[in-house]
Amino acid sequence: MTQRFQSYIDGQWVSGSSDAQDENPSDLAMPVGGYASLDAEQVGDAIAAAAASQRSWSLTTPQQRADALDLVGSEILARKEELGRLLATEEGKTLPESIGEAARAGQIFKFFAGEALRIPGEKLASTRPGVEVEITREPVGVVGIIAPWNFPLAIPAWKIAPALAYGNTVVFKPAEIVPGCAWALAEILSRAGLPAGVFNLVIGSGRVAGQALVEDPRIDALTFTGSVRTGHALLQQAAARGLKIQLEMGGKNPLVVLADADLDKAVEIAVNGAYFSTGQRCTASSRLIVEAPVYEEFITRTRTRLASLKIGHALASGIDIGPVASAEQLATDLSYLDIARQEGAELLCGGEQLDLDTRGHYLSPARAPDRTRGSIRTGGSGVACGRLRACTGPGQRHRVRPVRGHCHDIAEARDPFQAPRRGRHGHGQPADRRRGSARAVRWPQGLQLRAARAGSLCCGVLYDGQDRLYLGLGRPDTRCQEGVEENPS
Repeated sequence: MTQRFQSYIDGQWVSGSSDAQDENPSDLAMPVGGYASLDAEQVGDAIAAAAASQRSWSLTTPQQRADALDLVGSEILARKEELGRLLATEEGKTLPESIGEAARAGQIFKFFAGEALRIPGEKLASTRPGVEVEITREPVGVVGIIAPWNFPLAIPAWKIAPALAYGNTVVFKPAEIVPGCAWALAEILSRAGLPAGVFNLVIGSGRVAGQALVEDPRIDALTFTGSVRTGHALLQQAAARGLKIQLEMGGKNPLVVLADADLDKAVEIAVNGAYFSTGQRCTASSRLIVEAPVYEEFITRTRTRLASLKIGHALASGIDIGPVASAEQLATDLSYLDIARQEGAELLCGGEQLDLDTRGHYLSPARAPDRTRGSIRTGGSGVACGRLRACTGPGQRHRVRPVRGHCHDIAEARDPFQAPRRGRHGHGQPADRRRGSARAVRWPQGLQLRAARAGSLCCGVLYDGQDRLYLGLGRPDTRCQEGVEENPS
């Protein structure tokens, strides 16, 4: 082992109660290092330190907080190649992507350094003479942060930086498979002039360290990014004791390709969205819905593009896709491909474990046609591809089938006059516009569609009685598909 990653509590580096290996998914024979998992008592010590320092930190000036965060951001940017190399080695993301993520983390810290100087307030006119109404913002208190492994620098940055900027103290629990990135971030923060206890790193399992954060009454707010199942469990526990909680969970994102699309561009967008970062991101395009006239051509072009992708060691040059992040995630990906086969899919390509120069968690990008009643479930580097036929004219109605109880969201509904508002992570946000609008529609069975109305047409994706995908088109003064809620201009 080349390095041992420790936790950081109350200004001190702390060893845990049990040792584990930090695996290198590109080369299992060359681990990144080792780390020590904390027990619940040690996590409690970190929470106590954060609680003890919270009041004094909240009373610091915005300039003091801005200076500390700017220092962190500047160092991350100066060391982005080094940090990117660590990220690529530990998580398996290609080196260019990893360096880009490190740079993004630095930019996030510098952005919130500026935001610390722009904390808003309000002064309102009073109905009573001699009385002033003033609204100011106060810190929440101690913020527990549970971050995932797929963006081990950027996601912690966009949780830690705003918490500190607004006067909160932090207890940060990273995913177990990326302790090195968390340690590197903590090491930089430890030299930024923060008082002891303001920032704390607790490396440990979700069952121990994560559960301790949820249960401890000294935690005032919790932010979590991870799986839907874990998020639901955390929500129930947080609600039971009135804990403020923020959840960011997995997505299931269809990408719609219409017949008039630029196919070269559409193929590149589809392949990038589905397979880069090894498909390990909540915004990955796990389903491709293609209009019938260009379906075969799109399939042919994507097959050619997939064949050109290079899979290999995350640090190697010219690599498009690195390994899957862990043995557990690889098993999950393979299980989803098995589910796809059980649901009637025959893989068009990919889905095989690869033996390369180094022993790692390598999986070829997979694609399967969706010829079933519902939606083939895929994960990681797997993508389901469905056919979309066009139907036009007012009054055409088709019965909508639920997608086997799953909730899917078309990633973006385009308005030709105005682009949808963008969320923080690039998700399209439905927005009313003067000449067009988009609205998310939730069906009772759990199917989520986005009906878009633009100009003189409204459209939406649905299933008919023969279990085929349709794009319904019609005039806005007619019901162009059954059950869709129209949005008046």
